Formats: sequence, structure tokens, C-alpha cells
Amino acid sequence: MKFLDLFAGIGGFRLGMERAGHECVGFCEIDSFARKSYKAIHDTEGEFEFHDITRVTDESIRGIGRVDVICGGFPCQAFSIAGKRAGFEDTRGTLFFEIARFASILRPRYLFLENVTGLLSHNGGDTFETIIGALDELGYDAEWQVFNSKNFGVPQNRERVFIIGHLRGAGGRAIFPFGGDGTAVDSEQSKINKVGNIRKMGKSQSGDVVSVDSLAPTLCSTTTQKDPLKVLIAGQLPGKFEMPNRVYDPNGIAQTIRTMQGGGLEPKIIQRGHGYNQGGEHEIAPTLTSNSYQENNHIKVYDFYNRTERDMIGTLTASGHQSNTRTGTFGVSDGFHIRKLTPRECWRLQGFPDWAFDRAQAVNSNSQLYKQAGNSVTINVIEAIAKKLK
Repeated sequence: MKFLDLFAGIGGFRLGMERAGHECVGFCEIDSFARKSYKAIHDTEGEFEFHDITRVTDESIRGIGRVDVICGGFPCQAFSIAGKRAGFEDTRGTLFFEIARFASILRPRYLFLENVTGLLSHNGGDTFETIIGALDELGYDAEWQVFNSKNFGVPQNRERVFIIGHLRGAGGRAIFPFGGDGTAVDSEQSKINKVGNIRKMGKSQSGDVVSVDSLAPTLCSTTTQKDPLKVLIAGQLPGKFEMPNRVYDPNGIAQTIRTMQGGGLEPKIIQRGHGYNQGGEHEIAPTLTSNSYQENNHIKVYDFYNRTERDMIGTLTASGHQSNTRTGTFGVSDGFHIRKLTPRECWRLQGFPDWAFDRAQAVNSNSQLYKQAGNSVTINVIEAIAKKLK
């Protein structure tokens, strides 16, 4: 089927749709850096190309011709008058209105939309109700389901809601529900690995601490920004903010990739030792040298006297002054060191093949590549849904 890629980003929707056998006829993306990556990755010659969706005229939309599917991970803006139940009229002034406008002109068989799960509860549910009401007014019957990327072959805990709009009278079967890897939805409760509770009595669910390689318990009404779900992490770097300084074990599930990356905000993981020290921790530290830390030692030294961290122990002295270390006041942590996830790894967490990243890397900076990964959809999830569109 032919599809139009709105709010296209770097083309996560497109790759998933194309893998499922569908054909792209055009795209729309306002961010110039994202467009550079998109056009480097995809062959867009001869396709319709739009930038600011709010400036695309109705006449230009009609010029696209027939499309079977409109795709779009639209931004979730606040609906200023949501709740008045005015349907299509309530969406004016929001970017969802632009999808509705394209649909009202092109009349595709399907609308394939994606958003954060917060859309379901935004403004007490009025926003989502308004969206569904607008689709109904346009002649589309809607179904939706929340999917987590970790169930589709990528180690990232990323929940998103997907909406399929069916043009009334155009045929087509229901797409949802289904599980990851095409399996049936299992109603049996998965096991939750709770490792402790921070409350005095140890009974409040809001105090539960769960392992990072476990499923989180159901979020309840007491879960707030100030009192969020607690997870067991591998460590914590020093710094003002908690989340960007968390360190995750590489065997676990990655945190959700966000838009705000770069400047030290990238996810950090433990990197195990290799080279001379491959194999783990030691009771006695290997010889510390000035030139082999990165390749061999993988040891961090903490000088308790001077309260500094360094790659090697300073000259041992009796008094400990300046850059020296008093005997008995140092500690070492060997077997690993901490590093950031690379832009390539963040793209892999969204299901992008390395050849796609290589093309984007040739035209964009690392800060843009981090941002683009966080803004994208997970290709594997898109592909799984797209295979059911017939």
C-alpha cells in the first residue's frame, strides 16, 4: 500500500512500513537536521516533500493523489479547549488537526498514529476522547494499544500508544490486540522482581524497588513525579541531577531514549574490563600505570584524603599533601569503568540498522544524532503493526 509519512523525523515509520512491503509517496518534517538524516537514509527522489505542516495548503494536499495510509507520530500539544466534545473543531490549533486535515482531503483507508502513553490520561482523558471523537466525525473507527519496545527485539523499555483509524466502509479487519513477535496477548500476570521497599513498614506499593531487568508493577494513583517507581540501578555518578547520572548494567533493559541527549545527559552503562584485566575484579589491584588505563587497567582510584578520583595512585607519603596520597587512605574499583551510550547504540535501541546510522552520521553532529534517536519511533514495533495492514 502507498503511505504518506507525516512528522517524519528520521524515518522510523518509513523503515518499518517499507520492511512490511508498503511504499512511501512523500514525507513532511519541519526540523532541517532531521530532514538531512532522512534524505541521507532514504531515496526520496520524485517524492512529495513538505516542511512546516501548518503551511501546506489544501491544494497541495489534493495534489498528492491517492494514498492508502497516513502515518504520523504527532507531538502531543495541550488541547486548549479539549473537553467541550466538539470533535474535529476541538483539535484546531493543535498539530493533530493537521493529520485530521490531511485525512479529510485524502481519505486513506488507514491512519497509523503514535504517541506517548500520557496521551491516554492527559487532561483527565479529555484529550484522548477529543481525538477519538474527531476521528469518528471524520468517518474513522479507531482502535489502540500500548506496546513496549522491549517486547519487539530491542533492549529498551519504551512504552507508546499506537492508534489505527479505519475508514468506515472501506473494509479491513481489526489490527489489535496482539503481542510482541506476533504472539497472542497473554493475560497471565508476568513476574515482577521486587528487591526491596524503602518505606518504614515496607508495605506501600509506592516504596517498592524493582530490578532493572524486571517488569515494573502497574502504575497506581500514588505514583507521581515526586514519588516515582523505584528501580535498582548499577550505580550513580556524582552530579546535581539523578537521572542523567544513573549507571545501568549492560545486561539489563535500557531506559527510554529521550530527546534531550548530549552534554552528559546520554545514558551510561558499565563497561567491563578487557585486555590485561579481562575477567573481572581482583583482590589485589594490578600495577597502575600512567599510559595503560584506557586499554588495560580499567581501574579508578579514590583518594579519601584529598577527596579526588583519579586514574592512578599518587606518590605514597606519610602526610598526604598536594597531589600525593597518604598511605592507607586510597581505594580502587577495578573490573569496569563507566561510559556513555554512543549515538550508534542509541539508534540501535530504536531498531535502526548501522548502514542507516552511517548515512546520518555523515551529515549530522553527535548532538543531533542523540536527539534524533530520542524523537524517533522503534522500527521493530512499526514493522510488526504494518504487517497487519492489508
